[in-house]
Amino acid sequence: MHPDVAGRLRSIDQRYTRGRRQLVAVLAQAARPLTAAELVTACPDLPQSTAYRNLAILTQAGVVHRLAGTDDFARYELAEALTGRHHHHLVCRRCGAVEDFSAPPGLEADVRSLIGKVGVESGFQADTHRLDLVGTCAACAG
Repeated sequence: MHPDVAGRLRSIDQRYTRGRRQLVAVLAQAARPLTAAELVTACPDLPQSTAYRNLAILTQAGVVHRLAGTDDFARYELAEALTGRHHHHLVCRRCGAVEDFSAPPGLEADVRSLIGKVGVESGFQADTHRLDLVGTCAACAG
């Protein structure tokens, strides 16, 4: 994955610095999208301002995907093109938590079929899709 990340950064005239490598490593190990504050906590030797700047650059390079939750905090995860793991998100309306989930293969096939039909009707060519289910997480519901 690291050579691909370095290549994406080079394509926007950026280097794969130690700080960016740290952020990518933490995101690669994460089981869910993380807030910037969680990333700063996981990389204590990386100043907060540098972490935010690096997240913006990693997002611009297509390395990181920024997710908007229902709270005031964006969350970050590695781009699917790097992980090879297509997934969707459960977003809690109360606490803003975002969790990953994988849809059953039949649902994915139905969505791809729908995307094809929409493309024929509208001329829009979708590259990918994402499904965010918004509701209440188990912790908030209990």
